[in-house]
Amino acid sequence: MPEDAASTLERHTPWRRWLPAYVLLFTAIGLLNSLSELQSYHRGGGMLSWEPFLWEFSSVLCVALLLLALYRLVRRIEALTWPRQLLWHVGGYFVFTVLHVAGMYGIRFAVYALAEVRYEPGSWLAVLAFEAGQDAVSYLTLLLLSHGYRNWRHGQTQAALLERTRRELAEAQAARLADQVQPHFLFNTLNLIASTMHEDVARADRLLCDLATLLRQTSQAQQRSEHSLDEELALVQPFLALMQARFGAERLQVHIEASAAARGARLPALLLLAPVENAIKHDVAQHRGQVLVRLRAELRDARLCIELDNSGVSAPGQPDGGSGLRNLQERLQARYGSRALLGFGPFEGGMRLRLELPQ
Repeated sequence: MPEDAASTLERHTPWRRWLPAYVLLFTAIGLLNSLSELQSYHRGGGMLSWEPFLWEFSSVLCVALLLLALYRLVRRIEALTWPRQLLWHVGGYFVFTVLHVAGMYGIRFAVYALAEVRYEPGSWLAVLAFEAGQDAVSYLTLLLLSHGYRNWRHGQTQAALLERTRRELAEAQAARLADQVQPHFLFNTLNLIASTMHEDVARADRLLCDLATLLRQTSQAQQRSEHSLDEELALVQPFLALMQARFGAERLQVHIEASAAARGARLPALLLLAPVENAIKHDVAQHRGQVLVRLRAELRDARLCIELDNSGVSAPGQPDGGSGLRNLQERLQARYGSRALLGFGPFEGGMRLRLELPQ
């Protein structure tokens, strides 16, 4: 992901959500410093208990404001070479000290004037010399904190961009794999209609009408990356009805069982159409006896469990499910990674496809 994209995303991070925590942090620092200074103040004979709070909070307030400016400086010069950054920070340290001292003592003089109490901090040279030593440590500490926070934010931004890219790539891959289903399904269905047309023209006409409806519904479903199981079954059921019209309702029996909770679960669009088609293609079309295709779905432990059984014979020469199963595996891998489970194998004289999808 380009660096400018990461910088743009970071600049638009809502800083307001961090402001209460920032204020709370420096308030806590001011209170702890004030309570510590208060003990020394009373031992030294001080009589005005608010003075240590004024001293510490005036310093903490200025540091809190200067830290924001320092962080902006770190962001602005991070692309420079380290010698140039060092020169910037030498100048930044002197500006930091002057602003810290001026702001801190400005607040103190204003409060003392309002309280009509005399305040004599000493000569300005002595004050600057004393504060400059402390500010050198403070500036270095705040600089390290700024760099640490900057690196953490950059890592968070990169992780968010990486996750977004991975999700977009997975959706694009899933869409590509779903596109592969449509021609395959259409080719096989048209072959079925063609074989029927020579036997029963009226039935072939009905099949073409049903196919047109089904293709319109699948085209609409393809525009979405996912939908509910109930919407998926609204595609599967017309297809099965189409196949029953072709093979006969006595030869091809269909049972669909799905709980209300399962019907509301989400799954990739057009996920079940190809497996159902394969079950008929490799079973009913190659088996002269009665065949039962059963689809069961339920929601267990926040996982959608789907079982697709066909009671006839398994696909000859394709014990692994063939290209349709590989397509299904790739779609699940692109969408869920390792969180989805896929099983395929013999079951009670037929074959069973089992899916578990996280919700």
